[in-house]
Amino acid sequence: MRLSDVISELVEERGLDRNTLSEVICEGILAAYQKKYSELELRTSHDAKTDEVTVEVKQEVVPTVEDEDSQVSLRKARHINKDLEVGDHIWRPFEGRIGRIEILKAKQVIASRIRAIEALAIYNEFKDKQGTIVHGVIHKCERAGWAIKLQDTSAFLPKSLSIPGEKCAVGFSVRALLKEVLTEPRNENQLILDRSSELFLQRLFELEIPEVFEKLIEIKKIVRAPGYKSKIAVISHDANIDPVGTCVGLGGARIKPILKELGGEKIDVIAWTDNVEQLVKGALKPAEVDRVEMISDTEANVWVPEDQRSLAIGKMGQNIMLASKLAGVSINLVQPERPSEDVEIIDVEEGL
Repeated sequence: MRLSDVISELVEERGLDRNTLSEVICEGILAAYQKKYSELELRTSHDAKTDEVTVEVKQEVVPTVEDEDSQVSLRKARHINKDLEVGDHIWRPFEGRIGRIEILKAKQVIASRIRAIEALAIYNEFKDKQGTIVHGVIHKCERAGWAIKLQDTSAFLPKSLSIPGEKCAVGFSVRALLKEVLTEPRNENQLILDRSSELFLQRLFELEIPEVFEKLIEIKKIVRAPGYKSKIAVISHDANIDPVGTCVGLGGARIKPILKELGGEKIDVIAWTDNVEQLVKGALKPAEVDRVEMISDTEANVWVPEDQRSLAIGKMGQNIMLASKLAGVSINLVQPERPSEDVEIIDVEEGL
């Protein structure tokens, strides 16, 4: 196969620039010759007419040649350029040969340079999309995560950044946050995706709810236990817009696409307020709260009916933990039938 055919094949398969590929191949061949002839000054070039890579050596013009690789006689040099003198230097075709080991070196350099060029192209294509939601198709299910195709580019969703309990199904479409765009691949992955973060949920709200995208409704805070529940506090900058009702929609119509995207994860949408007692009360949804009493700036006692207690605590204490994160205070649930000084504390410090 001719060199031009190899270049054409790489241009078609990998979408690389022809001139850049020509330079890369010359670089690889130069590295091979330099490995064997490290004492010589060499250079390479691709001749498009002959479709060959020419290797040249820098030679010193001398009266008598002692080293045929690095020197050329004055008589021979003047056949090339009659103005040359002893001590001048001239580039001439190099006749040295290389073996299998040097050829392997050339292949390694060429492959490495092509990977670097492809990595730079991917970085330039996706760097401005970092932090946004991208659409892809599940290509492969691996123990460490999912390989996802974003058109012709591969991305990776680590298991640690996926939603617990999600099933990987090859061929299914998926949306994810483009969390990281690396300058070069790490463990063969350059685009890292995320579906478990608060930012992913925020971007979903911006996509699905125009008022959030247009900043008529502001998301003040999101707390999330991926796969179980998220709580999102919103505030309206337009007196005529109800932030909670607008986000949820009539009969839940607006929030349903987001819930579908998150599988079985629930979402509590809460009206933001600077009144911490009211914020704590709303944050404990879906539980109904009788009374909130602030003990300090960072701690609150909360009274709930007995039949609402399990709702307030939630599965494995996650509802009260999320409520504490959202309000920014430690919440103590108080048994209504006991005196106020005899309180039962649900420890959520680890969640703060």
